[in-house]
Amino acid sequence: MTEARPRHPRGLAVLAMTEAWERFSFYGMQALLLLYMVTTLLPSAPERRVWGFAGFRSGVEAITGPLSDQALASQIFGLYAGLVYLTPMAGGLIGDRLIGSRRTVLLGAALMAAGHFLLAFDASFLIALALLILGSGCLKGNIATQVGRLYERGDPRSDRAYLLFNLGINIGAFAGPLVCGTIGAARGAHFGFASAGVGMLIGVVLYCAGWRYLPADRPRAGRDGDATRQAGDGSRVVGLIGLVLLAAFFNVPFGQGYNVFPLWVSAAADRHVAGFEMPVAWYLASDGLITVLATPVVLALWQRQAAAGREPHVAAKIAIGCAMLAAADLLLSGFSAAFPQPHTLRVFWAFGYFLLSSSAYLFVMPVLLAAVARAAPRRLAATLMGVAYAGLFVANLTAGWLGRYYAPLGPARFWLLHAAIAGGGVLVALVIGRRLAVLLGLDRHGVSSLPKPCR
Repeated sequence: MTEARPRHPRGLAVLAMTEAWERFSFYGMQALLLLYMVTTLLPSAPERRVWGFAGFRSGVEAITGPLSDQALASQIFGLYAGLVYLTPMAGGLIGDRLIGSRRTVLLGAALMAAGHFLLAFDASFLIALALLILGSGCLKGNIATQVGRLYERGDPRSDRAYLLFNLGINIGAFAGPLVCGTIGAARGAHFGFASAGVGMLIGVVLYCAGWRYLPADRPRAGRDGDATRQAGDGSRVVGLIGLVLLAAFFNVPFGQGYNVFPLWVSAAADRHVAGFEMPVAWYLASDGLITVLATPVVLALWQRQAAAGREPHVAAKIAIGCAMLAAADLLLSGFSAAFPQPHTLRVFWAFGYFLLSSSAYLFVMPVLLAAVARAAPRRLAATLMGVAYAGLFVANLTAGWLGRYYAPLGPARFWLLHAAIAGGGVLVALVIGRRLAVLLGLDRHGVSSLPKPCR
């Protein structure tokens, strides 16, 4: 008679459901943001209608030069998406050293809910984005670390726990654009933003209701003896920074999925199906759905490769992700060249982009963060996780800057440029991949755990 496996703590369900609703609001809002700026906010004299916008635009254009509405929208989106991944470093410090991770999560959720509701009004647009950036910084890292604290060190259930947590993330990433995008298409973007705020409030209620099941806040850092320097720490730090730089070849073009892609598909595709015009946000909803469906396939592939002794090392997995993303961008470039007239691309063909790019994502960011969790010196683990997220800040900022070239280059060449960037990641991985594996001191595949949450 086999012994029953111990069940997961109830706190896991609380954290997974809270994160699902947070991602619902996060991706639901992002699915509307770029098109809202290009079609509604920026063409209607925002300097007179949005608090502080004249000074903000002057500051941005002092660095970039004059920008068209589309280029400015892409730059704003890039700044927002980048800063979302930079502020978790500050949020981690608040959680670790000031008020504890549980209260920091609540603070972050409250700020995000306020930000979504303030997006329902043009005047508070910049304030809303600032609150969303700060709120995400407080919530993101602190809720993820609570998952690990539900388990004792070395508990094998923690791997499956992070997979279930990641499932919640991608369910939210699917449902948010689907629901908020549909509401936005039917009633206007302001109603869609408000619906994202409602989703965030649901997450707050669930988190508070499950408070007693959450792990206690840990003592302040630096009291557990992990500050001692170990042999090989320097090499592992260099190797991990190398992985972050390698992942940038993926993350820069991947950042256009929510930035320029909605603008492109709204112009290129005939989205009418049986008399119904499909919202652009439905394309973005497929990102989370495909990630959920592809996760067991990718895990089964790695397990089979591991059993045969052929599982790729960590840099090789990132190279595979870059190659798949390059193929996705080549697909968009080909569509743009073959269907140059507006609204001539068939409605379902553009889903091919996310079929490739969302599956490619599993080979890159989960692999990178799992490598950080496994190889980082204990005394630098939180710092290096922050560096990994800071890499996303730089990548999204770069993607926003590149968005200004969409109109000058034209769609076909714009997507070809991004395919070349992703392809460059393949070449770099081939040159330095094995050296990185040696520096990290990992085994051949480098990541034996299941994917960690990272969106």
